[in-house]
Amino acid sequence: MTGYILRRVLQAIPVFLGTTFLIYFMVFAMPGDPILALFGDKTPNPAVVAQLRAQYHLDQPFIVQYFIYLGGIFRGDFGLSFSGEPINQVLARTFPVTGRLAIMSIIFLAISGIFVGLVSGLRKGKLFDGSSLAVSLILISLPIFVIAFVAQYVFGVWLGWARTTVGSGAPLQDLILPALVLASASFAQVMRLTRSSVIETSGLDFVRTAYSKGLSRGRVIPVHILRNSLIPVVTYLATDFGVLLVGATITEGIFNVPGVGNTLFQAIRRGEGPTVVSFVTVMVLLYLVVNLVVDLLYGLLDPRIRYVK
Repeated sequence: MTGYILRRVLQAIPVFLGTTFLIYFMVFAMPGDPILALFGDKTPNPAVVAQLRAQYHLDQPFIVQYFIYLGGIFRGDFGLSFSGEPINQVLARTFPVTGRLAIMSIIFLAISGIFVGLVSGLRKGKLFDGSSLAVSLILISLPIFVIAFVAQYVFGVWLGWARTTVGSGAPLQDLILPALVLASASFAQVMRLTRSSVIETSGLDFVRTAYSKGLSRGRVIPVHILRNSLIPVVTYLATDFGVLLVGATITEGIFNVPGVGNTLFQAIRRGEGPTVVSFVTVMVLLYLVVNLVVDLLYGLLDPRIRYVK
């Protein structure tokens, strides 16, 4: 196990370096001058412009800028945003909010998607199966902003069960509705993936053998069927967790969530390269960590998987 973890960490290093290099190149290769954009229609003082370029190392060659930025990452210093605020503070303020939102969404998604997919797979062709497939098809066809606006009106305005916008500090009760909206966007995939995996696993020899030995359905379903059906589902949930961390821009905008998506969108609009690159770098690190954790979970879900050559 230790050797496997060490190999995965070593494999992550070139992935991290290559990804950050491409992101840095694409952001800073964009046309336009971000320093001049700070002044809008005003004509800036050339001395001020030169000072700002030096402050953000924009007067250096691209490769020098990248290595300066990389050195800052290893020191835990992501630099300054164009507003003068340390990016570390922006990350500390926004990532916990989006992290709570993503975790709540994954919990809702895992519970509902796996449960409905399991029941649907065990009752293939029955009324519950047909109804769940129809609901999942509707959710797949609806854009996320439509689901968000409908949920906002129905549960926030009409029924009054939730706030239509997230309050200051993003309390957990205000994040429930946005988390449900995010979970609904991926519910169909998790439900259908679980259903197909359960149907496939139910027909395997070891499941029939378990029934022939006299084991009850209460033992066979959770231990033999569900456990062996969860590997593709766990893989999807891990990937989706990373997507939720970076892809909640629309939902965060509609519900006014002060998280990563909102902040990243505003940074892109303002052309704040350091902020954009730093946020994406942290997201890459989270992706790598989540993928490592998921690979380790495989061994718990399926003992046949071994972390040796």
